[in-house]
Amino acid sequence: MTYITKPRLHHPKLPTNALGYTRRDYEGAVSTLCAGCGHDSISAAIIQACFELDLEPHKIAKLSGIGCSSKTPTYFLGKSHGFNSVHGRMPSVLTGANLANRDLLYLGISGDGDSASIGLGQFAHCIRRAVNMVYIVENNGVYGLTKGQFSATADKGSKARRGAVNTDAPIDLVGLALLLGASFVARSFSGDKAQLVPLIKAAIEHNGAAFNNNPESTKSFDYVRAHNEAVNYLDVIVARDEITADYAPGTVETVVQHDGSILRLRKLAIDYDPYDRVSALTYLQQRHAVGEVVTGLLFVEPDSGDMHEFLDTVETPLNRLGEAELCPSTEILARFNAAHR
Repeated sequence: MTYITKPRLHHPKLPTNALGYTRRDYEGAVSTLCAGCGHDSISAAIIQACFELDLEPHKIAKLSGIGCSSKTPTYFLGKSHGFNSVHGRMPSVLTGANLANRDLLYLGISGDGDSASIGLGQFAHCIRRAVNMVYIVENNGVYGLTKGQFSATADKGSKARRGAVNTDAPIDLVGLALLLGASFVARSFSGDKAQLVPLIKAAIEHNGAAFNNNPESTKSFDYVRAHNEAVNYLDVIVARDEITADYAPGTVETVVQHDGSILRLRKLAIDYDPYDRVSALTYLQQRHAVGEVVTGLLFVEPDSGDMHEFLDTVETPLNRLGEAELCPSTEILARFNAAHR
């Protein structure tokens, strides 16, 4: 599929949004990920969210690191700005871009390997600095791109297909985001489009660090491998049906993965209070103790600020300032230094 070009023509009667764009205008290249992969479901949800919010693609910047998840920006928002950085360093690159041009909407796409292992420190500092971005971690507990090793989010005691047992305690990125002060924290299942799309829309409209942890299968550590059984045959991928879930708020849904493992999803009840950070942390731990993965809007801080507010930067994006503003005179520097003595 890597050589297939997506046709530019589309049906003339496709629905349009307030800007006159169709959903096709928010798409990217043809995906080369395994058929049925949850990453593609998340890409589709991002496309739908941006279409429904009437966003201008050229005013969006998408950045990623390394891994299956970090390949996905190629498959959505083909007309937006994009930068594929090095492994685990997406947050610092995005922070620099955000400081230079605050007028863009920033989407940071990462995975459990990219953010919970080599990029854990970057993840932490990006959250605590309140960079105005939507930070999406596509978390499936496995290094899919390198064929099935446990990631840092894999549960202790989990067994891989070849019999290896994970002996390390897992890192809970959602709990960590809450502890670090993220002002919008949510988690969803890639197969639950009815929940995932509104959560992404809410994260986009939130001012501050919005963290979305979208597990295509938190408990199934060979999920991506299951889509690529013919790994030794060039361009031969065994297709699997996409796993979806549709269940009511306050209920638990048991989802059977392709490898037979079980994922128990608990959707937050309507009366859940998303404004209490401590209660959110307690609830996450309570449900984790009984083997459930909580999904929904876990926490939101309505009046949150962002990095530009805390640093008191100018309203004009730095990339639009001239030499006179960026290079102050000797007299101005002298006055500034004197004020800090």
